[in-house]
Amino acid sequence: MIKKDLIIIGGGPSGLCAAKTALEAGMEVLIIDRSPNLGGQLVKQTHKFFGSKAQYAKTRGFDIAKKLITDLDQFENLEIKSNTTVTGLYPDHVVTTYDNHEYVRYQAKAVIVATGASEKFLAFENNDLPGIYGAGAVQTLMNSYGVLPGSEIVMVGSGNIGLIVSYQLLQAGVKVKAIIEAAPTIGGYKVHASKIRRLGIPILTSTTVKKAIGKEAIEKIEVVSLDEKWNEIPNTSQIISLDALCISVGLSPMHQLLSMVNAETKYINELGGFVPVIDHHHQTSIPNIFVCGDAVGIEEASSAMMEGYLTGLYVSNILGKNHPKEIELIKHYEEQLSMLRDGPFGIKTKIGLEKLREGNHHAE
Repeated sequence: MIKKDLIIIGGGPSGLCAAKTALEAGMEVLIIDRSPNLGGQLVKQTHKFFGSKAQYAKTRGFDIAKKLITDLDQFENLEIKSNTTVTGLYPDHVVTTYDNHEYVRYQAKAVIVATGASEKFLAFENNDLPGIYGAGAVQTLMNSYGVLPGSEIVMVGSGNIGLIVSYQLLQAGVKVKAIIEAAPTIGGYKVHASKIRRLGIPILTSTTVKKAIGKEAIEKIEVVSLDEKWNEIPNTSQIISLDALCISVGLSPMHQLLSMVNAETKYINELGGFVPVIDHHHQTSIPNIFVCGDAVGIEEASSAMMEGYLTGLYVSNILGKNHPKEIELIKHYEEQLSMLRDGPFGIKTKIGLEKLREGNHHAE
């Protein structure tokens, strides 16, 4: 059994930021990530971030990832296990991993789960045809490997991810024939939607995919209009030819390891699905097991980073290794997080967090 002060499961933006403040407090930290490289979703994000300087505004996602990783280079009390799968999490803070055909057991004084989120999918006829991708897969193909998913594509979902990936597809020379949105209004920032519309791409609201059509791979889709109760409107069917379909209909927090350890969870629609019940220090119902980032509610990467910094500080405090600038930094990052949630897209998160705390003594 290998002993550590703190194990962080997930080397994305939240996990990296948690590691930084915990390391600065003198903690011995192990980061475990299943990918070959750290950075999570940031490594394939080519767009510039909004927000303040502290939230890495006007910096591209992959450059933010480089900075967060570089911030950790100076620490000798850090171990990184990449390309490693966490196979189990237990109440006594034991973490089991599978790496290079070998199972290894670790035990920590505290564990931070920063596993992020997985993409939701859409139910329609023939949705398993080759050529149907999630938005994250499209970003990986294009931005990490330089591979186009197709030459003519339709995007399903007008949230920020759908709008941003549509623009990236255009930049890569792919013809985006339309963006389809089941809701009556666009889900993402107006600045992204306006840019898309100026380039001549129609955004079809109150519209969904009914069926994918093709033999060996997708060739066409049938789309239909929806009424105010989300029912199909008769005689509104349209057929659109394409060679790829991209699905961007939201994310689900990855709570599986927390469920394995029997941490209390609740279904909160505004946060993306099942999420762990946490206190104000991001501690779950299992003592010294913490969570931050999209694993506790879907937000922008900027919020995940601020949560990460805070969680690293909270854990260090609880374990008696206070950061030399603890009070100052907690105030700073809490202000940054509050600022992010005060925007129009933060209202849903605030409602979700209130629901998460309702009726839960642990979360008070």
